[in-house]
Amino acid sequence: MLDLPSLAELLLLLPAILIGLTFHEFAHGWMADRLGDHTARHQGRLTLNPLAHIDPVGFLMLILFKFGWAKPVPVNPYNLRGDPARGMLLVSLAGPAANLVMALAASILLGVGLLRLVPFAEYVYYILYLILQINVILAFFNLIPVPPLDGSKILAGLFPRQSHFIYGMETYGTIILLILLFTGVLGKVLWPVVSFVVDMFLKISEII
Repeated sequence: MLDLPSLAELLLLLPAILIGLTFHEFAHGWMADRLGDHTARHQGRLTLNPLAHIDPVGFLMLILFKFGWAKPVPVNPYNLRGDPARGMLLVSLAGPAANLVMALAASILLGVGLLRLVPFAEYVYYILYLILQINVILAFFNLIPVPPLDGSKILAGLFPRQSHFIYGMETYGTIILLILLFTGVLGKVLWPVVSFVVDMFLKISEII
């Protein structure tokens, strides 16, 4: 049985999911644009409008399992200045990095005492906690080195001679991820890391 969120939980979860996915994909497009590939800009993906980035299946997976994805930002590595492998490595790192920046921002806001004075403060705190948690989840989930996740492109950038083999796995990547998810392997590997990093950000909020 799936532990489905209630309507109230879903309403609180949605802002965190939309913020996490949107900033993740925007960061990919922004980095590619800075490195000379304007494909994302030309296709309307260099935007903070969540509707431009949502993948329905990935969005649903994130709600149900807290593991999901957005619509990948198109990047042409041959338009990137310099070494395409290095360029793709930087573009791929930008998404998880943006999620960690958003997690840090949420932790800083959690530590601001003035939030206690706003209406419905407990809901504001809970939404900020969800923004923190979802962004950490997205950052480390996307660092898994299985295509089409960012981790595989980062790995290909670090080991360019093996890039054909790594990208060749993309046909089976989604199947591999689903097997890891439904066998529980993904959760056992990812949740301890996510919990540790979330706790670290919460400690930051305590010292502000």
